[in-house]
Amino acid sequence: MTVRIAVTGAAGRMGRMLIEAIAANEGARLSAAIERPGSSLVGADAGELAGVGHCGVTIVDDARKVLSDFDVMIDFTAPAATVANAALCAEHGKRLIIGTTGCNEQEKSAIVTSADQTAIIMASNYSTGVNVCFKLIKEAAAILGDDYDIEIVEAHHRHKVDSPSGTALSMGEAAAEGVGRTLKDVAIYGREGVIGARERETIGFATVRGGDVVGDHTVMYLADGERVEITHKASSRMAFARGAVRAAVWINGVERGMFDMQDVLGLK
Repeated sequence: MTVRIAVTGAAGRMGRMLIEAIAANEGARLSAAIERPGSSLVGADAGELAGVGHCGVTIVDDARKVLSDFDVMIDFTAPAATVANAALCAEHGKRLIIGTTGCNEQEKSAIVTSADQTAIIMASNYSTGVNVCFKLIKEAAAILGDDYDIEIVEAHHRHKVDSPSGTALSMGEAAAEGVGRTLKDVAIYGREGVIGARERETIGFATVRGGDVVGDHTVMYLADGERVEITHKASSRMAFARGAVRAAVWINGVERGMFDMQDVLGLK
Protein backbone atom coordinates (compact mmCIF):
# COMPACT_ATOMS: atom_id res chain seq x y z
CA MET A 1 0.00 0.00 0.00
CA THR A 2 1.29 3.44 -0.91
CA VAL A 3 1.62 5.76 2.08
CA ARG A 4 0.24 9.27 1.67
CA ILE A 5 2.72 11.72 3.16
CA ALA A 6 2.44 15.38 4.15
CA VAL A 7 5.61 17.47 4.38
CA THR A 8 5.52 20.52 6.62
CA GLY A 9 8.14 23.19 6.04
CA ALA A 10 7.87 22.10 2.42
CA ALA A 11 9.61 25.14 0.95
CA GLY A 12 12.73 24.85 3.12
CA ARG A 13 15.94 23.07 2.20
CA MET A 14 15.00 19.91 4.05
CA GLY A 15 11.38 20.10 2.93
CA ARG A 16 12.37 20.13 -0.73
CA MET A 17 14.76 17.24 -0.15
CA LEU A 18 11.98 15.24 1.52
CA ILE A 19 9.70 15.83 -1.45
CA GLU A 20 12.47 14.55 -3.75
CA ALA A 21 12.97 11.47 -1.57
CA ILE A 22 9.24 10.73 -1.54
CA ALA A 23 9.16 10.89 -5.33
CA ALA A 24 11.95 8.28 -5.45
CA ASN A 25 10.25 5.85 -3.04
CA GLU A 26 7.75 3.47 -4.63
CA GLY A 27 5.95 2.94 -1.32
CA ALA A 28 5.29 6.63 -0.72
CA ARG A 29 3.38 9.48 -2.34
CA LEU A 30 3.42 13.20 -1.56
CA SER A 31 -0.20 14.11 -0.86
CA ALA A 32 0.09 17.38 1.09
CA ALA A 33 2.61 20.19 1.56
CA ILE A 34 2.47 22.86 4.25
CA GLU A 35 4.33 26.14 4.79
CA ARG A 36 4.07 28.89 7.37
CA PRO A 37 1.30 31.46 6.95
CA GLY A 38 2.44 34.42 4.88
CA SER A 39 4.99 32.48 2.84
CA SER A 40 5.18 33.70 -0.74
CA LEU A 41 5.30 30.06 -1.87
CA VAL A 42 1.82 29.17 -0.59
CA GLY A 43 -0.15 28.14 -3.66
CA ALA A 44 2.87 26.85 -5.56
CA ASP A 45 3.11 23.28 -6.84
CA ALA A 46 5.28 21.38 -4.33
CA GLY A 47 6.82 19.10 -6.96
CA GLU A 48 7.88 21.97 -9.18
CA LEU A 49 9.36 23.77 -6.17
CA ALA A 50 11.41 20.69 -5.26
CA GLY A 51 12.57 20.16 -8.84
CA VAL A 52 10.80 16.83 -9.39
CA GLY A 53 8.17 18.14 -11.79
CA HIS A 54 4.51 19.06 -11.47
CA CYS A 55 2.77 16.79 -8.95
CA GLY A 56 -0.57 18.50 -8.38
CA VAL A 57 0.04 19.09 -4.67
CA THR A 58 -0.44 22.75 -3.82
CA ILE A 59 1.38 24.21 -0.81
CA VAL A 60 -1.05 25.38 1.89
CA ASP A 61 -0.52 27.47 5.01
CA ASP A 62 -2.39 25.30 7.54
CA ALA A 63 -2.24 21.53 8.07
CA ARG A 64 -5.89 21.54 9.08
CA LYS A 65 -6.81 22.34 5.49
CA VAL A 66 -5.39 18.99 4.29
CA LEU A 67 -6.13 16.64 7.21
CA SER A 68 -8.07 14.25 4.99
CA ASP A 69 -5.26 14.09 2.43
CA PHE A 70 -2.45 12.31 4.32
CA ASP A 71 -1.65 9.33 6.53
CA VAL A 72 1.77 10.39 7.85
CA MET A 73 3.29 13.83 8.38
CA ILE A 74 7.03 14.49 8.23
CA ASP A 75 8.17 17.48 10.29
CA PHE A 76 11.70 18.96 10.18
CA THR A 77 10.77 22.45 11.35
CA ALA A 78 11.12 24.11 14.78
CA PRO A 79 10.26 22.92 18.30
CA ALA A 80 7.10 25.01 18.88
CA ALA A 81 5.66 24.08 15.48
CA THR A 82 6.53 20.42 16.00
CA VAL A 83 4.75 20.28 19.37
CA ALA A 84 1.65 21.78 17.76
CA ASN A 85 1.82 19.32 14.88
CA ALA A 86 2.17 16.41 17.31
CA ALA A 87 -1.00 17.49 19.11
CA LEU A 88 -2.83 17.92 15.79
CA CYS A 89 -1.77 14.47 14.55
CA ALA A 90 -2.76 12.88 17.87
CA GLU A 91 -6.18 14.51 17.72
CA HIS A 92 -6.86 13.27 14.20
CA GLY A 93 -5.12 9.88 14.19
CA LYS A 94 -2.26 10.83 11.86
CA ARG A 95 1.22 9.35 12.24
CA LEU A 96 4.17 11.73 12.66
CA ILE A 97 7.87 11.59 11.79
CA ILE A 98 9.88 14.21 13.70
CA GLY A 99 13.33 15.34 12.59
CA THR A 100 13.24 18.62 14.51
CA THR A 101 16.14 19.11 16.93
CA GLY A 102 16.63 21.52 19.82
CA CYS A 103 13.47 20.57 21.75
CA ASN A 104 13.63 21.25 25.48
CA GLU A 105 12.40 18.80 28.11
CA GLN A 106 8.93 20.36 28.28
CA GLU A 107 8.53 20.13 24.51
CA LYS A 108 9.76 16.53 24.47
CA SER A 109 7.28 15.68 27.23
CA ALA A 110 4.41 17.16 25.21
CA ILE A 111 5.41 15.07 22.19
CA VAL A 112 5.56 11.90 24.29
CA THR A 113 2.06 12.69 25.59
CA SER A 114 0.81 12.94 21.99
CA ALA A 115 2.26 9.49 21.35
CA ASP A 116 -0.34 8.09 23.77
CA GLN A 117 -2.89 8.70 21.00
CA THR A 118 -0.93 8.08 17.81
CA ALA A 119 2.37 6.65 16.53
CA ILE A 120 5.36 9.01 16.48
CA ILE A 121 8.96 8.50 15.44
CA MET A 122 11.40 11.06 16.83
CA ALA A 123 15.06 10.78 15.94
CA SER A 124 18.01 13.14 16.05
CA ASN A 125 19.20 11.70 12.74
CA TYR A 126 17.45 9.55 10.12
CA SER A 127 20.55 8.47 8.24
CA THR A 128 20.93 4.70 8.18
CA GLY A 129 24.70 5.10 8.53
CA VAL A 130 24.41 7.32 11.60
CA ASN A 131 22.06 4.88 13.28
CA VAL A 132 24.52 2.05 12.68
CA CYS A 133 27.12 4.33 14.31
CA PHE A 134 24.91 4.75 17.39
CA LYS A 135 25.00 0.99 17.89
CA LEU A 136 28.76 0.76 17.30
CA ILE A 137 29.45 3.67 19.67
CA LYS A 138 27.63 1.99 22.52
CA GLU A 139 29.31 -1.36 21.91
CA ALA A 140 32.79 0.21 21.61
CA ALA A 141 32.31 2.14 24.86
CA ALA A 142 31.26 -1.02 26.67
CA ILE A 143 34.27 -2.97 25.38
CA LEU A 144 36.89 -0.25 25.87
CA GLY A 145 35.56 0.81 29.27
CA ASP A 146 37.17 3.28 31.66
CA ASP A 147 40.64 2.89 30.20
CA TYR A 148 39.59 5.24 27.37
CA ASP A 149 38.51 8.89 27.53
CA ILE A 150 35.50 9.73 25.35
CA GLU A 151 35.29 12.97 23.35
CA ILE A 152 32.83 14.02 20.63
CA VAL A 153 33.49 16.55 17.86
CA GLU A 154 30.78 17.75 15.48
CA ALA A 155 30.67 20.26 12.61
CA HIS A 156 27.72 21.83 10.80
CA HIS A 157 26.91 24.70 8.46
CA ARG A 158 26.80 28.29 9.69
CA HIS A 159 22.98 28.39 9.77
CA LYS A 160 22.46 25.66 12.36
CA VAL A 161 20.88 27.19 15.46
CA ASP A 162 21.32 24.48 18.14
CA SER A 163 24.54 23.21 19.69
CA PRO A 164 25.68 20.53 20.19
CA SER A 165 23.75 18.88 17.40
CA GLY A 166 21.01 16.42 18.26
CA THR A 167 23.08 13.71 16.60
CA ALA A 168 26.11 14.51 18.77
CA LEU A 169 23.95 14.33 21.89
CA SER A 170 22.55 10.97 20.79
CA MET A 171 26.09 9.72 20.24
CA GLY A 172 26.97 10.92 23.73
CA GLU A 173 23.97 9.11 25.17
CA ALA A 174 25.00 5.91 23.38
CA ALA A 175 28.57 6.18 24.68
CA ALA A 176 27.43 6.97 28.21
CA GLU A 177 25.04 4.03 28.20
CA GLY A 178 27.86 1.78 27.05
CA VAL A 179 29.88 2.61 30.17
CA GLY A 180 26.88 2.56 32.50
CA ARG A 181 26.46 6.31 32.98
CA THR A 182 23.86 8.99 32.25
CA LEU A 183 24.95 11.69 29.82
CA LYS A 184 23.52 14.61 31.80
CA ASP A 185 25.75 13.62 34.73
CA VAL A 186 29.01 13.46 32.79
CA ALA A 187 28.73 15.80 29.77
CA ILE A 188 31.14 18.73 29.37
CA TYR A 189 30.09 21.27 26.74
CA GLY A 190 33.22 23.15 25.77
CA ARG A 191 36.30 24.04 27.81
CA GLU A 192 37.98 27.37 28.50
CA GLY A 193 40.65 28.67 30.86
CA VAL A 194 42.55 26.77 33.53
CA ILE A 195 40.16 23.90 34.11
CA GLY A 196 42.49 21.33 35.67
CA ALA A 197 43.11 17.78 34.59
CA ARG A 198 40.40 15.89 32.75
CA GLU A 199 38.07 13.88 34.96
CA ARG A 200 38.00 10.29 33.76
CA GLU A 201 34.23 9.80 33.68
CA THR A 202 33.41 12.92 31.64
CA ILE A 203 32.32 12.98 27.99
CA GLY A 204 33.42 16.16 26.23
CA PHE A 205 31.74 17.91 23.30
CA ALA A 206 33.37 20.29 20.81
CA THR A 207 31.32 22.19 18.22
CA VAL A 208 32.33 23.70 14.87
CA ARG A 209 30.02 25.97 12.82
CA GLY A 210 30.84 27.30 9.38
CA GLY A 211 30.41 27.10 5.65
CA ASP A 212 27.97 24.60 4.20
CA VAL A 213 28.95 21.49 6.18
CA VAL A 214 25.95 19.14 6.13
CA GLY A 215 27.07 17.22 9.21
CA ASP A 216 30.30 15.65 10.46
CA HIS A 217 30.48 13.68 13.72
CA THR A 218 33.39 11.88 15.35
CA VAL A 219 33.44 9.97 18.63
CA MET A 220 36.98 9.48 19.94
CA TYR A 221 38.09 6.90 22.50
CA LEU A 222 41.51 8.02 23.72
CA ALA A 223 43.95 5.99 25.81
CA ASP A 224 47.70 6.07 26.41
CA GLY A 225 49.30 4.93 23.17
CA GLU A 226 46.26 4.71 20.91
CA ARG A 227 43.04 6.35 19.75
CA VAL A 228 39.91 4.74 18.31
CA GLU A 229 37.53 6.89 16.25
CA ILE A 230 34.04 6.30 14.89
CA THR A 231 33.21 8.92 12.26
CA HIS A 232 30.22 9.71 10.10
CA LYS A 233 30.26 12.43 7.42
CA ALA A 234 27.15 13.47 5.54
CA SER A 235 27.68 15.04 2.12
CA SER A 236 23.99 15.53 1.33
CA ARG A 237 20.74 15.95 3.28
CA MET A 238 19.31 13.25 1.03
CA ALA A 239 20.67 10.65 3.47
CA PHE A 240 18.38 12.10 6.16
CA ALA A 241 15.45 12.51 3.78
CA ARG A 242 15.59 8.91 2.53
CA GLY A 243 15.63 7.64 6.09
CA ALA A 244 12.68 9.81 7.12
CA VAL A 245 10.61 8.52 4.21
CA ARG A 246 11.61 4.96 5.10
CA ALA A 247 10.39 5.67 8.63
CA ALA A 248 7.10 7.05 7.30
CA VAL A 249 6.47 3.85 5.32
CA TRP A 250 7.37 1.73 8.37
CA ILE A 251 5.08 3.55 10.80
CA ASN A 252 1.98 3.55 8.63
CA GLY A 253 -0.54 1.26 10.30
CA VAL A 254 1.16 1.38 13.71
CA GLU A 255 -1.55 2.41 16.15
CA ARG A 256 0.32 4.40 18.80
CA GLY A 257 3.56 4.74 20.72
CA MET A 258 6.92 6.51 20.70
CA PHE A 259 9.63 5.11 18.42
CA ASP A 260 12.99 6.08 16.93
CA MET A 261 15.04 5.15 13.88
CA GLN A 262 16.62 2.23 15.74
CA ASP A 263 13.15 0.64 15.81
CA VAL A 264 12.71 1.20 12.07
CA LEU A 265 16.05 -0.47 11.30
CA GLY A 266 15.61 -3.32 13.79
CA LEU A 267 18.75 -2.36 15.71
CA LYS A 268 17.33 -2.67 19.21
